[in-house]
Amino acid sequence: MSEDFIISGQVLSFASSPFDCAHASDAVVLSEAALIENGRITAVGRRDEMVARAPQLRIRDHGENLVMAGFVDAHVHFPQTAIIASWGKRLIDWLNSYTFPEEMRFSDRAYADEIAGRYLDLSLSHGTTTVCSYCTIHPESVDAFFEAARTRGQRVAAGKTCMDRNAPEGLRDTVQSAHDQSEALIARWHGVERLEYVITPRFSPTSSPEQLEALGALWHAHPECLMQTHLSEQLDEIEWVKSLFPNARDYLDTYEMFGLLGAKGIYGHAIHLEERERHRLREFGAGLVHCPTSNTFIGSGLFDMAGLIAEGQRIGLATDTGGGSSFSMLRTMAAAYEIGQLRGTPVHAAELLWLATQGSARTLRMDDKVGNIAAGMEADIVVIDLSSTPAIQQRAAHAKDLWEQIFATIMMGDDRAISQVYVAGRPIAA
Repeated sequence: MSEDFIISGQVLSFASSPFDCAHASDAVVLSEAALIENGRITAVGRRDEMVARAPQLRIRDHGENLVMAGFVDAHVHFPQTAIIASWGKRLIDWLNSYTFPEEMRFSDRAYADEIAGRYLDLSLSHGTTTVCSYCTIHPESVDAFFEAARTRGQRVAAGKTCMDRNAPEGLRDTVQSAHDQSEALIARWHGVERLEYVITPRFSPTSSPEQLEALGALWHAHPECLMQTHLSEQLDEIEWVKSLFPNARDYLDTYEMFGLLGAKGIYGHAIHLEERERHRLREFGAGLVHCPTSNTFIGSGLFDMAGLIAEGQRIGLATDTGGGSSFSMLRTMAAAYEIGQLRGTPVHAAELLWLATQGSARTLRMDDKVGNIAAGMEADIVVIDLSSTPAIQQRAAHAKDLWEQIFATIMMGDDRAISQVYVAGRPIAA
């Protein structure tokens, strides 16, 4: 049960996307306090205004700390928690050497429960309150993840990963079981409290045309659901896809021809897109998810953030646990900045914070619920200490403005910067 209270500090809200402003910081509104009632934000403004509205309520005073929406991680694989930071492989070898052997363990419900709880606690400790996760082919893995999230009161999205080829024995389903098990999980979990089901073909190489067609039909029957998959992560992967689907115009077409392209589609990575793919993704309003620590860790390439934003694509940000090398969205923002620098298009701190909150929430079609401090939003909040370590403190002391302080924490911060987390108005970590 959440309590009603007033939260005070340097409260950061987005009035618009900083990518749409002449100066990125113009998109940000700083306030002194917010009123939290019944797990939602009901007002934002001056501290004295909030106290006048609800003088009976406790004030949770966070001083000069930054108070903002909890981070939204738009693409993770919770079953890869235990193998994060595994050494030295490219995508296909990485899957075969580390991912697939680990995912086979999730037929054991007790193990699935253990890792689901561990993953959510680790991500919460880094200030992430909402995630969109792949599970494994085992329905038990989905049940474990949703039950762990429900216990913590979190808004999450997840789905059973579907694979009927090019995966080990014991980690393949069938056309029929992928469809039927996913449909049963939709009926069991979608819309229960803060949980959303996501139809989840892993990627084209591990699903036969028949399975992709069945999942496209399932999505057509359940348009309320998101659909997530991978797209154009590595060049050798793209060549493999073309060899498996010789009649496809490009990688995206292996989804499009089976009804797996749509506005509620979420496509992870999207690094090496062809012109037709970019046009079709934009036309449908699909979501693309930038996974910078993963892209550098397994050598995938440099995401074209500036170009994709400029042409009107819907972009989110993600750790891609465990191909990504950190559970931290701060570290993910830092990596996104570094990739922008390598492409000659540095990303402002306000843009990075927006991507990690509103941008990801928009990609998941949740931006009316989470990802911002604004009246009517669910009270998922992270409080960030902008002087959390001696190195950050000494840099912040020389900062000319708040954005220099924030940027130092983005580039050097970790879980020590997370002073407090609130989920639906309930403090869960300190």
